[in-house]
Amino acid sequence: MEKVLEARHINKHFRKPVEFHVLKDINLEVRKGEFVTVMGKSGCGKSTLLYILSTMDTEYDGELWLNNKLISGLHADRLSHIRNKYLGFVFQFHYLLSEFTVLENVMLPAKKLGERPIEQIREDAMQKLDVLEIGHLAEKRANRISGGEKQRVAIARALINDPVLLMGDEPTGNLDSQNAENVFRIFRNLSQEQGLSLLVVTHDDDFAQKTDRIIRMEDGYILDKG
Repeated sequence: MEKVLEARHINKHFRKPVEFHVLKDINLEVRKGEFVTVMGKSGCGKSTLLYILSTMDTEYDGELWLNNKLISGLHADRLSHIRNKYLGFVFQFHYLLSEFTVLENVMLPAKKLGERPIEQIREDAMQKLDVLEIGHLAEKRANRISGGEKQRVAIARALINDPVLLMGDEPTGNLDSQNAENVFRIFRNLSQEQGLSLLVVTHDDDFAQKTDRIIRMEDGYILDKG
């Protein structure tokens, strides 16, 4: 299977308040359709690594490749475009705009990208909501729906530009067990049925054990790539 994402010899230092080597010679890859989780104790560097892999942190040594193209060192505007077009993000907190409707929230990244007419974006957003079984919530304001529903809306928003890779930072960390299971089922279907690659940082061992591969980290190192 082709590589969607590859990190080569990534090192990250925090300079202040004291010098700290937080990521140490990180090498990993995610292939097309693969569902990968990253696990490790708090402070081991998981979220820092995800921040680099998502192109939001550019202060590191090493190389980052997306779709077999080197993206390290690109200008911030170019990285912003790549991030919006090729990557989707689901966080522990959904970060929906409460004054917007569910449909408007899902449409936002596509409107920012500006590659489709508004009506096409609206149609695509409705299709994503329907797939996630929340189409009936489209015209509700985001602050009027439940926590589990908000996370589904966040997933729909992450998918609106048809990314090649979906990244998650503790996406079930704020959910009860039933909603966490729902999120896992959605992710698994995206991987198996649509060939979407997923890379998810989690503390949830039950969640991780059901994925294709677990990358284990400790003290800034990768101990095991699964």
